Amino acid sequence: MTPGPPDGYFDGMYETSADPWQLASRWYERRKYAITVALLPHERYRHAFEPGCSIGVLTEQLTARCDHVTAIDIAEAALEQAAARLHQCGRRSGVTLLRRSLDAPWPASDFDLVVISEIGYYFEAAELRELLDRELPRLPSPTTVVAAHWRHPVADYPLSGDAANAVIAATPGLHRLGGYLDDDVVIEVFDTGSARSVAARTAVPGA
Repeated sequence: MTPGPPDGYFDGMYETSADPWQLASRWYERRKYAITVALLPHERYRHAFEPGCSIGVLTEQLTARCDHVTAIDIAEAALEQAAARLHQCGRRSGVTLLRRSLDAPWPASDFDLVVISEIGYYFEAAELRELLDRELPRLPSPTTVVAAHWRHPVADYPLSGDAANAVIAATPGLHRLGGYLDDDVVIEVFDTGSARSVAARTAVPGA
């Protein structure tokens, strides 16, 4: 059993580099975020929750589809960069940034979009199961839940990306709508209301 990252792990990462995973510059990351946003089944969301927001690259993209985004991270340096990025693009007022962990009580209960991107594998399966079972029933229905994770093994992570997504997929009340899979990343989209397709939801003839 692999324990989660030690205290100070993420602070140390940002002391070494302002963007330790090259989220803002690497094509792989930009492509992954584009796929993630494209998979969202609704055109607009009222309030999105993005745990592990890092420097706010995906946060900025979510603001184009959401009335408000609450983004959290446990690294203060990451949140400072996210705030600067959002100020620069003129979208800071639409985002609440908080320093906290995913396993803490979630900061609101009105989220209709939850984006669990590259964070689930930092938890043991039982911990991830417990927090999802505790928090997801508090949210309104329907709520979209996105799970996006790196698939290659990382020695420091308690779970693989596939295992993290499997825990999320097994959450009672989640219906899988679709997703994307390649050798590097798995991205799945779930809904707490039903498994109806986008065409069916929007009354496209023939659906």
